[in-house]
Amino acid sequence: MSNSAANPSLVPQPGHLYVVATPIGNLADITERARAILGAVDIIACEDTRTTGGLMARLGLPHQTLIAYHEHNEHEAAERLAAQLTQGRSVALVSDAGTPGLSDPGFRLVRACRRLHLPVVPVPGVSALTTVLSVSGLPSNGCLFVGFLPAKSSARIAFFTKYANFDYTLALYESCHRIEKALADLVTTLGPDRVVCVAKEVTKLHETFWTGPAAEVQDRLSRASRKGEFVLLVAPAGFAL
Repeated sequence: MSNSAANPSLVPQPGHLYVVATPIGNLADITERARAILGAVDIIACEDTRTTGGLMARLGLPHQTLIAYHEHNEHEAAERLAAQLTQGRSVALVSDAGTPGLSDPGFRLVRACRRLHLPVVPVPGVSALTTVLSVSGLPSNGCLFVGFLPAKSSARIAFFTKYANFDYTLALYESCHRIEKALADLVTTLGPDRVVCVAKEVTKLHETFWTGPAAEVQDRLSRASRKGEFVLLVAPAGFAL
């Protein structure tokens, strides 16, 4: 008996949208269900067709119809994809890495499906947010995820000031171009002793975690390569390792 026959959840159904998490670095993190769904849906909506096409090739999956769905065409593409779903086609939504909709396109397509009462099925897997939080050593009984901070220093300082006494861990993403500036603004606003965790290249060859007082992490980061994507966690005031 095939896996799909034994487990119907591995077979995409007509008119269903599948929100599929993909690896954030390590290809071995792909789930059996994600592999099955991606290999059998009619359409895959993705941020970059080249990136997802490469993923499909590395997974040895058949070349499905790939449709670009990104921040610049999200409104129009969501309508087109919803129309395809109403016609009975199955669609998988993926981001370049991780879980769609978390600081990545996806919200508008899911909202369109909910408005049309079309089935939306999660195919869960890795997320940089939960991955880093689980190993950071910072409080994980609650968190506020804010995605990417603003590009301007004044706006970052305003954010840190607003949440200086927040009761739970703050979680955000940052680019290699702004991580040092973000940490500098954090130290200025929250003080050098605020406990943070900075993670880069999670699940990849050069995966690195720095956890400790913000000023110490800032110093260690300044002497390391800043290539890659970063996750920054900020512990509540008064927390100590």
